[in-house]
Amino acid sequence: MFLAIKEMKHAKKRFMMIGAIIMLIAWLVFILSGLGNGLSSLAAATMKNIDGDLFIYEEGSAATMMKTKVTGTVADHVEGQFGVKEAAKFGQSTVIVKSPDAKEKVDVAFLGIEPGKFIEPKVVAGKQMSAENKMGVIIDETLQEKGYEIGDTIEVTSSSIELTVVGITKGETFNHLPSVFVNVDVWQSYAFAAPGSDNGLESPVAMIALQGANIDADKIESNYDEIETFTKSEAVMGMPGYKEESGTIYMMLAFLFIISAVIIAVFFYVFILQKTQQFGVMKAIGASNSFIKKSIISQVFVLSLISIIAGIVLTYLTALVFPEGMPFNLDFKMVLLYALVLLIVSVLGSVISARQVTKIDPLTAIGRVE
Repeated sequence: MFLAIKEMKHAKKRFMMIGAIIMLIAWLVFILSGLGNGLSSLAAATMKNIDGDLFIYEEGSAATMMKTKVTGTVADHVEGQFGVKEAAKFGQSTVIVKSPDAKEKVDVAFLGIEPGKFIEPKVVAGKQMSAENKMGVIIDETLQEKGYEIGDTIEVTSSSIELTVVGITKGETFNHLPSVFVNVDVWQSYAFAAPGSDNGLESPVAMIALQGANIDADKIESNYDEIETFTKSEAVMGMPGYKEESGTIYMMLAFLFIISAVIIAVFFYVFILQKTQQFGVMKAIGASNSFIKKSIISQVFVLSLISIIAGIVLTYLTALVFPEGMPFNLDFKMVLLYALVLLIVSVLGSVISARQVTKIDPLTAIGRVE
């Protein structure tokens, strides 16, 4: 390590150039991960925030919210049975809302829930929903930018429904739209206003979320017709576009990791070739292959660590200047994970390049004219 640091101090410009490239790669990785996380949050934040262990959908829906419709009374029946601690109904529609006090009409996710159930989001301002006030709703804070505030009246277009904002929540978006949480009875009156649209189901909802440590999914499915159960991860992956968006971002990140490994390996391969004579002298005076390789790997480790930390700092500084509406969400745990992967990739790239040292013949290297 001493020799590695000593050489880095001696050849500052060379190592600064390599470090800058690693920093830029790290910066790009973290920016892409923030954008990917932001996009996935827009698509499925509400689903991710539901503290459920199992989800009931219509059979054959593939956990896709647009394809499901189940009998709401199933929630009342399974609660307290089959290991279910609590069951909560959930409905969703996409509507356009307007308010006399707001700037414009807005597309929103109209989400029907039962007040007081675990599925209800916590408010950051105002108060929670109540069974007594069926027309009271909770809205996502992004609607405040459009002029919607606590106490405002919200009109659902193409219907006679008028709602009152009682609370504001944070980080609740569904299918890239801000969420509006409404009493499930009000949602049903909108979603199934047309005769026959409920398919003859009793109190239909889109999905039922279940809480419980040891829920027996097989027994639930065998006791009720035309339903299917899914885990939370399966329910999130079933959100429209979520899997495709996430897959695209992860594919780009994977290529970035591969590219960074190749770039670092090539840089240090060329670096080792340029120092063949020095390594030959070191081997001639007794330095072992392992000693030289450890020196090279130590250089890469220190350089990569410093560069990746600089990339993290640069990413957070960049996030400060992003526009408010940009879907950018940095998860610190994800940043640490990607930083660790980049560090491992960098060291592995140097290990591959350092193998070239074993091929250096001291006599040939010392007699070499540069």
